[in-house]
Amino acid sequence: MNLMTKTLLKVEEIRPRIASRVLNTKAELLDGSLGTPIRELLEERGVLVFPKVHFTDDEQIAFTRTLGAYTSENADGKPSKITLNAKENPASAEYLKGSLYWHIDGTMNGVPILASLLSCRVLASWGGNTGFCSTYAAWEDLPDDRKAELESLRAIHAVWPTLMYYDPEPSLAMLTGMQSVGENELPLVWKHASGRKSLVIGCTTQRVLGVSDMKSAEIIHGLREWATSEQFSYSHEWNVGDLVMWDNTGTMHRAEAYDHSCGRMMHRTKLEGLEPFE
Repeated sequence: MNLMTKTLLKVEEIRPRIASRVLNTKAELLDGSLGTPIRELLEERGVLVFPKVHFTDDEQIAFTRTLGAYTSENADGKPSKITLNAKENPASAEYLKGSLYWHIDGTMNGVPILASLLSCRVLASWGGNTGFCSTYAAWEDLPDDRKAELESLRAIHAVWPTLMYYDPEPSLAMLTGMQSVGENELPLVWKHASGRKSLVIGCTTQRVLGVSDMKSAEIIHGLREWATSEQFSYSHEWNVGDLVMWDNTGTMHRAEAYDHSCGRMMHRTKLEGLEPFE
């Protein structure tokens, strides 16, 4: 008689409030049986690390599909190349400089992506970690009176404020090009279908509505400082072959400083979003 055995998720915690390491084999990850527990763990922990799993592009796409609806930024359906090397990434190398600052992907969309999966193909010559912080945990640990102050506020997000982080005196052409993407009004606190709440902040946040400019800046930068503090954060030091997945609806992330000319290369796949910013 043949007995069916259930593959168990093998996990170890990295930080108390964020990030776990998944230790299953590549074959176990690709057979699809772990899709649901991985998704549940992702929502709980925010960031999942799959050390030295060495997925090919096709395997990374296949693994992504075990977790939900795969969405590609490329016409050929392949993973995106994430690099500041303009030869490898002529269309968006300049735009990606904004990724060196804390952000949530998709703040210009009504429904942002659910998650990103990033695999390391070429290491930076120095630096180049990816930092993550839990905007779920940051919200949950705020004092109740602070939550009451923030919960009903809304903010304007745009791409062009990210330009000021790395080029505070841009040309008019660069500025107007970024401004042409438009703006989007979002809640400062995202009320998820699950009942949990998270902060919607980062370098795309231009201003908080209904308060003075000075108060707006205080809120934006104060919440970023709080959310990215040590207890809510994890910095991943890459090895070639690592894959890291993060919940884009409950974390912020950034690439940490490195030599932009070194050829650091990541390949990214994404899971289609399920819920709007509400």
